[in-house]
Amino acid sequence: MRRILIFLLTGILAASCIPSRGGQGTGTLDGKTPAAETNTPTPANDTPAPDPANNAPHSTVQIGGCPLFPADNYWNTPVDGLPVHPRSEAWIDSIGREAGFHMDFGSGEWDGDPIGIPYNLAAAGAQTYPFDFYDPEESDPGPYPLPAGFLQEGDSDRHILVVDTATCMLYEIYDAWQESGQWYGGSGAIWDLRSNDLRPLGWTSADAAGLPILPGLVRYDEILAGEINHALRFTARQTNGLLWPARHLTSNDDSPAIPPLGARFRLRAGYDVSGFPPELQILLRSMQVYGIVLADNGSAWYVSGAPDERWDNDLLHLLDRLTGADFEAVDTSAMMVDPDSGQARSP
Repeated sequence: MRRILIFLLTGILAASCIPSRGGQGTGTLDGKTPAAETNTPTPANDTPAPDPANNAPHSTVQIGGCPLFPADNYWNTPVDGLPVHPRSEAWIDSIGREAGFHMDFGSGEWDGDPIGIPYNLAAAGAQTYPFDFYDPEESDPGPYPLPAGFLQEGDSDRHILVVDTATCMLYEIYDAWQESGQWYGGSGAIWDLRSNDLRPLGWTSADAAGLPILPGLVRYDEILAGEINHALRFTARQTNGLLWPARHLTSNDDSPAIPPLGARFRLRAGYDVSGFPPELQILLRSMQVYGIVLADNGSAWYVSGAPDERWDNDLLHLLDRLTGADFEAVDTSAMMVDPDSGQARSP
């Protein structure tokens, strides 16, 4: 996660404040959203906001016997019925209209590390460790479980993701390392997988947008199951501001042409996926129905997934032919039930 920790402080958090509620950790941060994109969108005039009680039920995404957030969570809600965002063309141009996609996961290793962001399942009684974070004000203090033989992302981000299958809590750490028996990290976030709670407004997580990482990963088991019922995480080189449900930004240069963290895109409905192998059609249909969420600064159109020896890297490279022109930004304003909750209305 190559980010600049520019926090929502005085100047950004001024006037017309929105009180933040819930989320992990203690304390709240009252704040104003950047002018580039509001964090409390109102439904478009031609898009009626349905009563959340009337939502059609979705299948709950599961991991380790735990829900990967409630069925009506933002990550698990389809966006294929929502309108195109009015800034779609500008945002696509900003990220790269002709830039190709890259599935940033696979089998084997790259520079000695697994390809992708691994996750770990910890059973009851897994050993826990205190972490000393260099961003403690916006981190959950822990301790954090680290099961024996746990896997960690390589490169500069060095994420550790752990699901406690006994409590259905998700632990995510950015830039983790151990020195002289003590664990350190950039930031840490703890999530209740049965809750729609967001972090306090202005707080980072283990990701730049202040969102969880795990629900946005492609997992090979989903390919075997024949469906991916959630949005996917991706990165762009430049972002500006934040958009619900994102809680944190890395830049605020007041340019509406640059997409905010939290922006959601989808593969155009007219894109013909029939020429791809069946395994890839599952992934492409997910991009059409659930879309992809801009969650961090990084290489343009890099889609995140978990490493797995069952991935066929050559097959995944067939998706390199996707470009920004094949996608459109989605107006998600009608999804929001509460600005401080990840609960989402169905389109």
